[in-house]
Amino acid sequence: MSLKNRPYDIVLIGATGFTGQLTADYLLKQQPSIKFALAGRNAEKLAQIRELLLADNPTAPSPDIIIADSHDMASLRKMCAQTHVVISTVGPYALHGEDLVAACITQKCDYVDLTGEPQFVADMQRKYGADATKQDVKIVNCCGFDSIPHDLGVFFTIEALSKKLGTEVLRQSAVSIEGFVRGHGDISGGTWNSAINAMPNWQDFIRERRQHYQHQTIHGRDIRLVEKPRLLKLKDGWAAPLPTIDPAIVVQSAKCYSHYGQSFRYAHFVVVPQLHRLAMTGAAIAGIFAVAQFNKGRSWLGKQRPSGAGPAPEERAQHWFNVEFVAEVKTPTQETVTLRTLVSGGDPGYDETAKMLAESALCLLQDKAELPAHYGVVTPAEAMGGYLLKRLQAAGIVFEVK
Repeated sequence: MSLKNRPYDIVLIGATGFTGQLTADYLLKQQPSIKFALAGRNAEKLAQIRELLLADNPTAPSPDIIIADSHDMASLRKMCAQTHVVISTVGPYALHGEDLVAACITQKCDYVDLTGEPQFVADMQRKYGADATKQDVKIVNCCGFDSIPHDLGVFFTIEALSKKLGTEVLRQSAVSIEGFVRGHGDISGGTWNSAINAMPNWQDFIRERRQHYQHQTIHGRDIRLVEKPRLLKLKDGWAAPLPTIDPAIVVQSAKCYSHYGQSFRYAHFVVVPQLHRLAMTGAAIAGIFAVAQFNKGRSWLGKQRPSGAGPAPEERAQHWFNVEFVAEVKTPTQETVTLRTLVSGGDPGYDETAKMLAESALCLLQDKAELPAHYGVVTPAEAMGGYLLKRLQAAGIVFEVK
């Protein structure tokens, strides 16, 4: 089907999950005029979800239903051929995500997801990056709390530095940024299952990340991910290195944009109020990691927080996040310039993630002609840059210079 004659603007696959429902609800509330469909393998469940969505959005047009299975390539290709953008909330992505990425590329539709699974993203880049680039398709992983506040937060910080110093000066400078994550919230069942399924391959990811991200020279530029086993004492607690996918996404974006500096360093931390809580959290993660090395262990852990479950709205209303960025720039004249920025919002694991994911899809759809000409398996900042930043700000996520 030609790109012009496709019946749908956006198809969301995984709408029967908790975050999928929130994403669909956001789209119906914010953009009721788009041509929208819900996809999945169970028509009865999809119809039930549609009824719930329309009860909350009585003036919105009824979204169509498409039957598609994550492991049935023919159904995925048929689905992708009918739309301009696919949103996937079907995790764990390492188990259910690859065929959909391949189908999007062959059918020339853009794609966003909310994965935070490092190995899945690395595999998609390795297997499908070149094909997606040839087809002028944007495959954009990590469009939820992993990793938009961090990726777009650093992008925002660089833009603020460009205004302060001038883009040409910044291109020739040495830029170092540290990100400090704070928050209160909960993770979804889907995120939990994605995390435990990724844990058996986590050491391979860390090894690969050290090889590919800790030090790279790109067109004469020195780009590095800084990972040091150190604790930092801050005014409001202790900061420890946070080995998530987020810093790798930031560094990937830095390779794309020359105004991130002639040299660029990024380090990523989580801030915990008390040292004993940090120790307890570390011990708990170590225990979960050990159990997740075995099939039966992962099965048991998955049952503790099943996919599709999530907290009530009044609980989510108490959740929040912020990410503080501390930037230091050494200019070609050896002047040192510092800048602090902050990204903040509400419930990170559900409400804000649904918002970020939906706005990413809308950006690919509605701003397509103006977006950076970066195709392939790309980061949010690579794919959408300042256009996504403006959308997130308009949607209530705060980006500010301190």
